[in-house]
Formats: sequence, structure tokens, C-alpha cells
Amino acid sequence: MRIVLVGPPGAGKGTQATRLAEKLRIPHISTGDLFRANISRQTELGKLAKSYIDAGNLVPDEVTIAMAKDRMAQPDAEGGFLLDGFPRNVSQAEALDELLKSEGIKLDAVLDLEAPEDEVVKRIAGRRVCRKDSAHVFHVTYSPPKQDGVCDLCGGELYQRNDDSEETVRTRLEVYHTQTEPIIGYYRAQGLVVTVSATGPVDEVTGRALEALKSGQ
Repeated sequence: MRIVLVGPPGAGKGTQATRLAEKLRIPHISTGDLFRANISRQTELGKLAKSYIDAGNLVPDEVTIAMAKDRMAQPDAEGGFLLDGFPRNVSQAEALDELLKSEGIKLDAVLDLEAPEDEVVKRIAGRRVCRKDSAHVFHVTYSPPKQDGVCDLCGGELYQRNDDSEETVRTRLEVYHTQTEPIIGYYRAQGLVVTVSATGPVDEVTGRALEALKSGQ
């Protein structure tokens, strides 16, 4: 299957993308991973992307699209892929359509993970990260530490990252609504959108998504 995964920040896209890609036996193609891999390998695209990032500018669509094209052309993506974080806007969606059309292939589905805005804010704003090891993550409601403000695993101080503050989360949501959400309408006009509730236990959301993709509803 060839799938595009969309949804607001905090909907669990990263978690679900990894799980769904494993279940469907297709590569999970994340724009964040693409940037990191190209920059790390110092490819021409990576150098170009880094020049924009270092200057504090957004990486242009054409660079992101070129990276995605290169990744989708790799052997492990011949049987399908799951795109996460791309396309981010209608212009990128149109470019992706042209790219796939030139290869004689098309998308099978656009999976829309739907989550109430208040729930999204609660999920992100409640996260607390360990200063000693950022892999140690807790949540004030869903997975609180035994001692407030102290990491259960190493005793480090837990803190809220700046980009996890409620104000920042609501700004990110506004950007999503303005820039990315319109692609849902774009793909809905093509009959590709499958909407799934992203609330509830992770396993339930994964099962829900797999069933929806299977039925196409």
C-alpha cells in the first residue's frame, strides 16, 4: 500500500506510523528522518537543506520533494510506503501526485488521524522530559513519575520543553489548520481519505486504522 498519514500535532502520528508500517511491511518515510539522513550523509540535498536550516529559513518545497522522490525510488519502497510529514501543504500534495503519476503509480489511501484539540493540547503540554536523558519521558496525567519532578529511571530533573508549552502547542495547531489540514480536502475530492479517531489506547488506534485501511471506509 501507498499511504499518506496526516493529523494534528499530538495525534500520535509518529507512533502509529511506525506500528502501521511494521504491520503492513512497508517503509515508514518521515520527512524528519529524511532531513537527518541526508544531512548526516552530506548528500547534495542534505547540504542544501542544511544551508537553509542554518540560516534560520524553511527548507523549500522542491528540496523536500526531491528528498522524498529519492527515498521512494529505493528498492524497499517498490511495494509501497507510508509517508509521514509529507506532503505538508496542497502544493506539496500536487507535486507528489505529479511525481507518482510520472512513475505510473498512485496513492491507495490518506489516513487522517483525528483528535480533539483539547486532547491534543493535554497530551503535549503534559509531557515532562528528563534533563539527564531525553529518552526518559513522562506525562503528568497518563504516566506520572513516582515523585513529582523526578525521573523514576535515573533521578534526573523532569522539565517541560519550551515547544511543549500550551501556548506553543496552540500555535502549532494553528499552523496545522492553516497549512496542512487543507490537504485533507484536496485528497477527499479524490476519494482517498480514511478518517480514524486517534483517541484511546495505542493498540486500539492501530487496530482501528488497519481495519479502516482494509475496508477503505
